[in-house]
Amino acid sequence: MAGHRKLGRPTDHRNLMLRNLVTSLLREGRIQTTEMRAKETRKMAEKMITLAKRGDLHARRQVLAYVFDETVVKNLFDEIAPKYKERNGGYTRIMKLGPRRGDAAEMVILELV
Repeated sequence: MAGHRKLGRPTDHRNLMLRNLVTSLLREGRIQTTEMRAKETRKMAEKMITLAKRGDLHARRQVLAYVFDETVVKNLFDEIAPKYKERNGGYTRIMKLGPRRGDAAEMVILELV
């Protein structure tokens, strides 16, 4: 099995969707999405927070290459990452909401701890 879920999307669409979800999660602090998308988003969001905890210029440029919004990156480095200084991983939480009405996909809330 590959190291990621395909989510029924072509590669470029899937990558852009995940970048958007990560950007939204870091901006808002919590997002509502399907369980599979949340699990994939969690992987990348945790990587971005770990990079931000390093705090050097190279890490900032790596995050800027992935996250769309520069103000979100500034917020990530200045406010979000320092909160998790003592924590080794596990920066996000997934709470199940139940099935979606249209197609019964499992819906969840993904939020920063």
